[in-house]
Parts: sequence; C-alpha cells; structure tokens
Amino acid sequence: MTSYAVLRIGSVQVANAVVLAPMEDVTDLAFRLLCRQMGADIVYTEFTSSDGIVRGAWKALQKLRLHPEEHPVAIQIFGGELSTVVEAARRAAECGPDFLDLNCGCWVQNVVARNAGAALLKDPDRMVALARAMVRAVRLPVTVKTRLGWSADSIHIVNIARRLEQEAGIAALCVHCRTRDQGHSGKADWSWIPRIKEAVSIPVILNGDVSSPEDVVRAFAETGCDAVMIGRAAIGNPFIFQQAKQMLATGSYSVPTPQERIQTCLGHLQLAITFKGEERAVREFRKFYAGYLRGLPHSAAVRHRLMSACSFSAVEDILHSYADALAFWEEQHRALRTGQQVTEPVTSLRCLS
Repeated sequence: MTSYAVLRIGSVQVANAVVLAPMEDVTDLAFRLLCRQMGADIVYTEFTSSDGIVRGAWKALQKLRLHPEEHPVAIQIFGGELSTVVEAARRAAECGPDFLDLNCGCWVQNVVARNAGAALLKDPDRMVALARAMVRAVRLPVTVKTRLGWSADSIHIVNIARRLEQEAGIAALCVHCRTRDQGHSGKADWSWIPRIKEAVSIPVILNGDVSSPEDVVRAFAETGCDAVMIGRAAIGNPFIFQQAKQMLATGSYSVPTPQERIQTCLGHLQLAITFKGEERAVREFRKFYAGYLRGLPHSAAVRHRLMSACSFSAVEDILHSYADALAFWEEQHRALRTGQQVTEPVTSLRCLS
C-alpha cells in the first residue's frame, strides 16, 4: 500500500483518507451509513442552517440525527450571524459528532444572499470571526470547507487558510478547487493545494473533480493533500469509496456487476425507509437511480418506470425484473461469443419499456 498522508482531526486519525462530501438532499443518514460500509473513512451531514437549528426547525434537527455506526462523522452548519452560528454549534456538538464543519463555500444564491456560505469569501474577516467563535464555543475540533475565492480575480485562499489556522484555530481545511462564480462548471484547479499546504500546518483536504479511483490516487500524488473528498461522483455510486481504497492499496480495483449495483440500490432504499418511512423515502430516493443504473443497457426506460413507483414493492419488482432480463441477455451473448447454441433468440431489453 502506498502511503500518502495521515489525516488527523482531533481523535480521528486515518491514513490515505477518502471522505464523503456534505451534499444537500443527498448525504442523509442512510446514504452516510452506506458510504461508510463501502469504505468512506469520514462522512459529513448535509449542510444545516444555523438559524434552523436554533429555531428548532424539524428539517434542521433531522439532519443532526447521527448513528453509532457512521463514525467518524462531521456535522456541517452554515450561517452568517455570529451569535446564531455559535448557539447552533453548541447544539450540534451535543449530538455527538467527531467534529464540526463550517460551510464557507456553498455557492447557491439563497445561501449567499444570507451572507453565508461562499459569501464569506468576500468578507474574510467575518469568516475568520465565525470560525474563531465556533472554536471557542465547543470542545470538539472545528474545520472549515470553502472555495478558492469568489471569482477568478479574487482568489485569496492562501492568506485565508493562514488566518483560519493562526487566528481562528481550526483543526483542518477543506478546499473545493473552484471559485464561487464557477459553481460546478469549469475545471477544478488542484494547483492551489500545494500552495495552501506550504502556508499552513493543519490538514488540507482536496475537493472538486474527483470522479474516479484514479482521480483519488492522482490527487494524493500530485498535490500532497492530507485527504481526498468525493462529492457528486458518489451519488448512486457508493462503490467509488471501496474502489478508491482498493486502488490505493493494490493499484487496481473491482467493478460491481449489474446485479450487485441493483441489489445495493435496493438495500440503500430499504435503509432510507428505516429512517424516513416508505412514502417519503421512495419519493426522495429517485435522485439515486441514474447513478446506480448508469451505463446499463436500456436503463433510461427502467428509470422512467421507477419515477412513478410509489412503494418499495413496486421498485423491487421493476429492478428484479430488470436484473433478470440483464442476466438472461448476458448469458445469451456469452453463449454466442463462445460459439454455443442458444435455445432462445437473443432478445432486446427494449421490452422493459
């Protein structure tokens, strides 16, 4: 196993750490548990409004629910009002995470308009003050996740990183290597990570454009980062954590069969139902089908049917039928490739539509 770095955040210590990014409406309890099972070393909650936590809003409090089997886990909060962020941090700490994370990078307008998320990149003094107040308010380690800058002509991440360490006392920094103006477009600029590493002694986590196990290895090797964070590439593809760990350990990785992907999808949905109830879980789960079925023959027709399924049994019937059709299709094509006689004509999977 090639050793790249050991990530240390408080009592958490992980070599070659590959972690799950906080993602709104994605990294709920079920998904975090699944990613931990698949090899994610650390998981983050969805980003949670500090104002919602303080007001006791149901949705915000649901995001703070943790499970013993998902540790190490971080709760991420966002906000722009110092007193509210401090009180939210105290309440979040009571839920038992391994550390807290302050979101200073969310680029969406309704967050930025509240002087939170990436808006703090335009006001580094406020960012540092918020982080410092959180550090002083709780006994847990506090980390920050941010972006390179507000725009390409206002990248001050090296100085901000130095101030967050020296003036605020944060335990680690995660940098999504795009600006706020980029959103999810353009290419993440990993070249900033070595420059940040030179300026600070705390761990630096790389995020942005990590889409494959090969990207994970390249990120460690090229930038010297202390950990790699995976976001959108994990949606419907939790296998990426298992594959990344295999790649780091052996230089290669296994690819799940279509049947394994379908079974994992159903297991994920069952887990979501455990925490959310069937109706809500089935409705909210629809975002994951594209990832689980990506690249499989005629999966678009199957996804179309799944979008109207309202119960687990309906989803299960559709996916089991599809798995059976895929297995038969693969068997017939295998027979043709080896010159064997097939007992039935090789049918198209279009019948599933």
